[in-house]
Amino acid sequence: MQTSVVPDLAHTRPRPVHWLATAAVMCAAVAAAGLLQPGAATASQTAPGPGPAGGEAIPAAPDASAAAYPLECGGAKSVVVNQGSADLDGDRRPETVVVARCESGSGTPPSGVYVLTRPARVVATLVDPADRLSITDFAVREGTVSATLLGYSSPDVPRCCPDEREKVKWQWQGDKFVRAGRPDAQSM
Repeated sequence: MQTSVVPDLAHTRPRPVHWLATAAVMCAAVAAAGLLQPGAATASQTAPGPGPAGGEAIPAAPDASAAAYPLECGGAKSVVVNQGSADLDGDRRPETVVVARCESGSGTPPSGVYVLTRPARVVATLVDPADRLSITDFAVREGTVSATLLGYSSPDVPRCCPDEREKVKWQWQGDKFVRAGRPDAQSM
């Protein structure tokens, strides 16, 4: 008889006690992972230095869900599809910029872009839903609101397939938001 180079693995046959031990170790690992989870994440803006009135805390950004948007939805609800907050006008109080539209069962209704101040009221409309545009690539960063506007060159273009695209930015200048933009070189 020839001896095997591989050690005898007869002792590795699983028995019910092995399965029970494995299950117990797995349960303990899952339980330990559940207990060692980090605390809930919170989003808040803090800035160094004094607040709005010399030492006060910086107030929270307006709550987008508490605002009433100037949308005519014909009985449907309005929905917030995107939002971002930043101090846009330099007063050390954050504003919230919201992309909102009417809720629909299908299709993509036109969107509006609104600026909110506390207490959750609309103070500026950057894109009016009457312009029949869709909003993508929305962002609020460092005092600038940016987005890509998707639209239609004529009423004959199917509403499923916008054929115009423009990248735009808004910044607070003086006492109003000023828009800068450029159409994309490629047609859609």
